[in-house]
Amino acid sequence: MTGIKPIVVGADGSESSSAAVAWAARAAAALSLPLHIVTVVHMPAFYYSEPYLAESFKTELEDTAKARLGSARLHAKQTVDAPLDITTERHEGKVSQTLIDLSASAHMVVLGSRGHGELTGLLVGSVTSAVAAHAQCPLVVVRGRTLDGLPPTEGPIVVGVDGSEHSEHALEMAFEQSSARSASLIAVNVWSDVSVQPSLGAVPDDPLWSGIQTGEEVVLSERLAGFQERYPDVRVERVVARDRPVRVLSEFAEKAQLIVVGSRGRGGFRGMLLGSTSNALLHTADCPVMIVRPQ
Repeated sequence: MTGIKPIVVGADGSESSSAAVAWAARAAAALSLPLHIVTVVHMPAFYYSEPYLAESFKTELEDTAKARLGSARLHAKQTVDAPLDITTERHEGKVSQTLIDLSASAHMVVLGSRGHGELTGLLVGSVTSAVAAHAQCPLVVVRGRTLDGLPPTEGPIVVGVDGSEHSEHALEMAFEQSSARSASLIAVNVWSDVSVQPSLGAVPDDPLWSGIQTGEEVVLSERLAGFQERYPDVRVERVVARDRPVRVLSEFAEKAQLIVVGSRGRGGFRGMLLGSTSNALLHTADCPVMIVRPQ
């Protein structure tokens, strides 16, 4: 791979990974970045006790991996009209750890929500969950609605903003994606406070409620100011709402082409690797979700 950080996408032959390859190819073309397609094969330890069996199984795995990579490469080329710098690579080992290691030198990692071998009832596979918690670069989980098996390309990009360090990095990636895709950006600051619940008699013009709302509007304006100067081509809509963040962002996901959130918000516990909002969106969003953590 070159000195330019590539977009890394995992391919395992599943429908979910096929959608991820398509999303990654479009992102690579939009950002003029290399696309690195990887597949990981894992040899169970007990196979090594029978050398002949192990060799036969290893050959089968290598043939399968070669076919996966060839199919994914072709799919990527057919997804976009622009020329792509595509490399492919087969790895052997644990899938999640391999992808986490690759994330250290990637611009972003792209995965399907669930791969081959995952239980049908799972909304997010174990590999995707592990990479989401430990990736060293932004992770895009391609999930939700598709058209002919392809993720959406229409609609705005939506970013969650709460003033935390994590959401600052999320804003950076959201503006980058909006500019590259010529998409509008909806910046959403969602707040809630038990002290101003309507059930306790508070109403929208209550001084406490209004004061919090005004403060959150200021937070949003301050966070957006620098990015709007750097990306003057991006049209930004601001939304400040009092509600649960995951509920509001999930509603926007129904028409968005991408949701961008920090891995953990200002209300998350310091020891948590993934916050409740980002984790919930991995299971509920109707469009791809990008999770960004401070580098």
